[in-house]
Amino acid sequence: MLSLNNLQNVIYNPIIPYVGTIPEQLEPGTLIVIRGHVPGDSDRFQVDLQCGSSVNPRADVIFHFNPRFKRTNCIVCNTLKNEKWGREEITYDMPFRKEKSFEIVMMVLKDKFQVAVNGKHTLLYTHRISPEKIDTLGIYGKVNVHSVGFSFSSAHYTWNRMDGKDSSSLQDLRSAQASTLEVTVLNGEDVPNAGMSQFPSNRGDTDKIVPRSVYTKSKGSTAHHTLTCAKILPINCLSKTLPFVARLNSSMGPGRTVVIKGEVNAKAKGFNVDLISGKSKDIALHLNPRLNSKAFIRNSFLQESWGEEERNITCFPFSPGMYFEMIIYCDVKEFKVAVNGVHSLEYKHRFKELPSIDTLEIDGDIQLLEVRSW
Repeated sequence: MLSLNNLQNVIYNPIIPYVGTIPEQLEPGTLIVIRGHVPGDSDRFQVDLQCGSSVNPRADVIFHFNPRFKRTNCIVCNTLKNEKWGREEITYDMPFRKEKSFEIVMMVLKDKFQVAVNGKHTLLYTHRISPEKIDTLGIYGKVNVHSVGFSFSSAHYTWNRMDGKDSSSLQDLRSAQASTLEVTVLNGEDVPNAGMSQFPSNRGDTDKIVPRSVYTKSKGSTAHHTLTCAKILPINCLSKTLPFVARLNSSMGPGRTVVIKGEVNAKAKGFNVDLISGKSKDIALHLNPRLNSKAFIRNSFLQESWGEEERNITCFPFSPGMYFEMIIYCDVKEFKVAVNGVHSLEYKHRFKELPSIDTLEIDGDIQLLEVRSW
């Protein structure tokens, strides 16, 4: 869960119904975090992102998020425009339970809202009206809300060791510290045998795609999807296609972090993220989420041979169409991986020469938006 210390404009124990002004414009990347408890007698509650607070005529509701417990448990989403509801979008995979606490994280994206409940991706809702018009948050129904907070700029993700004695704070992708970027994009001229993968091909069920070069957006143009690269390239650049291959300007070791921001394709089968020793071509860490089987594969390719796959995971964190931020943190004994601020897994080091890990490769059924390393 996101730390309340990293949220802004936090409101504690609001009286329901609650109607309050949102202090800043909801730009892509903004988070709204609501924590509360569902009472035992609740039949429904709703969270509305509104255009004002007018009652008569009723204000437009850009995003209506409505968990219902009567008859069939479901979440109904909709938009109210000119006092008329549109077509309902219903999700039957119900994450809320009576007498249980919850955390709702709503993320505003360029073309949709993305909602996670209790750290698990729950639904996507495509914008029917521009979110720029949203200025009011409304919470109604039978629900107890402990806090409401926003993240308009930057936040921190925190990992706690199992023993609770230590923690590592990781910067969120949306921080503006571009000077910390430390990856060098390799185009076709830099990669040996360009047009063919120089690494093993049996990495799950994603096909290899011919590498392409990287191009730079002109200063006057608007790039909705920016791939943040190295000091060797301008900050804003876009990769034409995958695979993406980059050299870490500082090699891997304890405390090093790699952050990958992307969007899973609507019909995705899977993708892979690999940390590689450029000298030996060994793959120290192979991450391969497979959406068709909901398996998050971890492995290493050492001395020209794949090791034993690790598959166990509490919750598969990816879904078609969803935006994600994956953080890979190198600890002394293991890699730790978090997705959208929620810890997903640990992977003990099989490749012991950590300073030799100097290359990152990403491929598969995703749109790659940003890569950072520090």
